Amino acid sequence: MDSSPSTSRSPASEEADRERAKTCEKKKEGLGWMEWMRGWLYLAYEMLFQRITASHLPNPMPLPHLHEVTCVITGCTSGIGLQIARQLAESGAHVVMAVRNTKAAHELSQKWQSEWSGMGLPLNIEVLELDLLSLESVVRFTEAWNARSAPLHVLINNAGIFSIGEPQKFSKNGYEEHLQVNHLAPALLSLLLLPSLIRGSPSRIVNLNSIMHYVGFVDPEDMNINSGKRKFSSLAGYGSSKLAQIMFSSILHKRLPAEAGISVVCVSPGIVHTNVARDLPKWLQGAYHLIPYFIVTPQEGARSALFAATDPQVSEYCALLKSDDWPVCALISHDCRPTNASEEAHNLPTSIKVWEKTLAMIGLPADAVEKLIEGEQVQCQYGLKQD
Repeated sequence: MDSSPSTSRSPASEEADRERAKTCEKKKEGLGWMEWMRGWLYLAYEMLFQRITASHLPNPMPLPHLHEVTCVITGCTSGIGLQIARQLAESGAHVVMAVRNTKAAHELSQKWQSEWSGMGLPLNIEVLELDLLSLESVVRFTEAWNARSAPLHVLINNAGIFSIGEPQKFSKNGYEEHLQVNHLAPALLSLLLLPSLIRGSPSRIVNLNSIMHYVGFVDPEDMNINSGKRKFSSLAGYGSSKLAQIMFSSILHKRLPAEAGISVVCVSPGIVHTNVARDLPKWLQGAYHLIPYFIVTPQEGARSALFAATDPQVSEYCALLKSDDWPVCALISHDCRPTNASEEAHNLPTSIKVWEKTLAMIGLPADAVEKLIEGEQVQCQYGLKQD
């Protein structure tokens, strides 16, 4: 297929998007019952048949030699992120474990080094502190990394939370925790690392998403879900944060000029057996453990992210979507095949509003991407504060 890079989008094209958003705008208070039901049907189908649809994939996922490739991975001390970090390191990549619990990360690194001893060159693993519940921490991380003037080839935004059944909680930055950890902090991290990603071009931003975005709904004027218009639940918080991530990624995909050489990809790992079960009610934990055939392991769940991070076809696919002016960024399913995002994810007017609202919430100017692409300095309001 033709995957030649397109030229950067002109200001007129971007203005056309805005005009389309204004003319097509229609206030929506939530998902229609058909969208909601369709989303749950997708979820049920994925749980029942994900092993069958991904049966063609080897486990673990074979990777090419990745010497000279640097990967930053968030939240990689457990679950899917742990598998991603270890497999990339064993393939020769320079793996940067960007985590809140640095002690656990150092212990894992030492364990992997010991187990790998005698099988090849020592693993190239680095541990750096990053707390996604603090936007100040995100800024400090990016400033320290960019100061190296080193290339970054792959950013994997893996860390996420789903506090099932828990009451609504807010970070010290004032944002609902699902929204901040799953969307706002990764968005800030991705944008502020653009200078390093450009140095590593061709490079990729890989966002771990979820099929739960199909039952998500984002109100750009109530992203914290605290206005009273909608009742908060952990399901609403998680689903809307994952949908917001796809919407933001889609506009970033449009805004990045082809010559920057940065691909933006969202991936669904499937329904994976991870530590999320510890937050389930006791009766549901029992059911969760009774269906191991349907729920995949973290190693199996890591395959789509590893594919998105390393396969050359992915960047070609992203270039094709850009040249076709497709409204949604690339989305790779658990079976490592392109899939389509939810109907709501295709809502361009809302996606543009989510983009604008997100930039305001993470303290960046509206023209941040353009300035960063041009090599200009961008001041984030969270860089002016200390924890």
